[in-house]
Amino acid sequence: MRSSGSPRAARRRTVLRTAAAALSLATAAVLAGCASADTDTEPSSSQAAFKPATQKDGSQITVWADSTRLPSVKAYQKANPDVKMKIVTYDGGADGSTYLQSKVQLFDRTGSGWPDVVFGSPTDVTWASEPTKSGAQPFAAPLDDKLVPKSTLDGFAKGSLTPCEFNGHTYCLRNDIAQVVLWYNQSLMDKWGYQVPTTWEDYEALGKKVAKDHPGYLVGSVGDTNSHESYFWSGQCPAFQLTKPDTLRSDLQDPKCTRTAKLLDSLIDAKAVTTKGFFSQGFAKDSGSKVLMAYGPSWYGQYLFKAAFKAPAKQIAAASPLTWKGETTAATGNVGGGVWMVSSHSANLKASTDLATWLTTSDENQAAAPTYPAYTKAAQAWLANPANSDYFANDVSKPFQEAANEVWTGWSNTKFPDATAWSSVVLPALTAGKSLTSTLPAWQQEISNEAKAQGYKVVNK
Repeated sequence: MRSSGSPRAARRRTVLRTAAAALSLATAAVLAGCASADTDTEPSSSQAAFKPATQKDGSQITVWADSTRLPSVKAYQKANPDVKMKIVTYDGGADGSTYLQSKVQLFDRTGSGWPDVVFGSPTDVTWASEPTKSGAQPFAAPLDDKLVPKSTLDGFAKGSLTPCEFNGHTYCLRNDIAQVVLWYNQSLMDKWGYQVPTTWEDYEALGKKVAKDHPGYLVGSVGDTNSHESYFWSGQCPAFQLTKPDTLRSDLQDPKCTRTAKLLDSLIDAKAVTTKGFFSQGFAKDSGSKVLMAYGPSWYGQYLFKAAFKAPAKQIAAASPLTWKGETTAATGNVGGGVWMVSSHSANLKASTDLATWLTTSDENQAAAPTYPAYTKAAQAWLANPANSDYFANDVSKPFQEAANEVWTGWSNTKFPDATAWSSVVLPALTAGKSLTSTLPAWQQEISNEAKAQGYKVVNK
C-alpha cells in the first residue's frame, strides 16, 4: 500500500502535483513508489525479544517528520512544554526516498543517533521491523509490547494496522488511510437519469451506456501509477499476497484478477475508461469536467475533483465500495496512508509513545488533518469538520466509514513498491493499445522478478 510521504505542493506549484501531494498526505508510497527495503536482514524466526534501552525519564526525544506533519508535532510540543523535543524535518519517505533507512543503517553501525519518533511509509516498516545481520535490533519498537494499550490498537479501522504487523507484533501506528470509494458527479447523474451502481456489473453496464449516450464522458481511469490499487486491490486480486513472511503469492491468473481485467478491458474498448492518468499532464484541463465517475481513494474528493478538476461545490458525491453480484461482503483497496514509528533505541519510550499515540488518535490533531484518519474515533471528528465535508453533494460519512473497514488485507505490505511493475510494464502496454488481460502474464513476471530480488520466495497459485 504504500496505501501510500508525498511530494509537497509548495515545491511543485501545480494543481496536479498538489493532488499528488495529497497522496503523500496519504503517503507517497503509491504514486512515486516506496522506499526500497534493506535486503540485509535475518529471517523473522531469528528475531529476539524486545530489549528496551536504559530509560531516562524526562530525557529529550528527537522527532523526524515531513513538512506536512510538522505543524502537528509543533502543536504537541506547545501543548506539552515539559516534554523536551528536538524536531527535524525530512522527506518522510517521499518519492521513494531511502533517506531514513540509510540513516538508520549508519546509526546501527555507530551505535547512536537514532531518532525517537519518525513519520514514514508502510514500506519503511518492512525493514524497520527486522534485525540486521550486523546484530542491531529492529529499529521500530513493538508497540503492542507494553507500550500502547490493546484498547487503543483495537480503535483503529479494521485492517488498517495490518501493514504495521510483522512477526506477531505491531511496529507502527497508522496516521491515515486512503480507502477506495465510488466517486460520481451527482449533478450529471441526476440530469441524465442514471442510478448510482452498487455492483461491478452495474458499473460496467452504466459505463457502456454512458459511452453510447454521452461520448467523451468517463467512468474511470487505469492510467495512473496507483490505478491498480483502486481496481485490482478492490477486486481481491492476489497480486501481492504474503502467505508467509518470506513467501509472496502473485497469481494474476486467479479468477478475481481476470474478472477485473476483463471488466476494465470492456470499458476501455468502449472508451468509458481512459488509459490516460487522471494526474497526467493536460488531463484536468482537457477532460476533468467529463469525469462522471471515478473509483478511487477518499482523498480524490478534495485533491482530484476540487483542486485539480475544479468541480463546483455540491456537485461531487461518494458511494460505498462496489460488490460483485453473488458476493455479499464488500472489499476495497487503499491508495496511501502514512505511519508513525517509535525507535526501539529510545531512552524515553513513554514520551515517544505518548507523542505517536496523540498524533494518530487525538481528535484535537486529526480533526483538522488533510486526509482521513485511521483511528476510528478521530475519523468521526474529521468527518464532523465542515472543511472535510461541506464541499460534497452528499454526506460522505457513511461510504467513508464503511470503506475504512472493508480494505482487503490480502494485498500485503512488501519490501518493494507495488507501483513499479504496474508503471513499468502495464501502463506502457495500455498506451500501446494492448489489453489488460493480455498484459497480466508480463505484469506477474515483473512482480516475481522484483520479489525475488528482495529475497522472497514466489508462488503463483
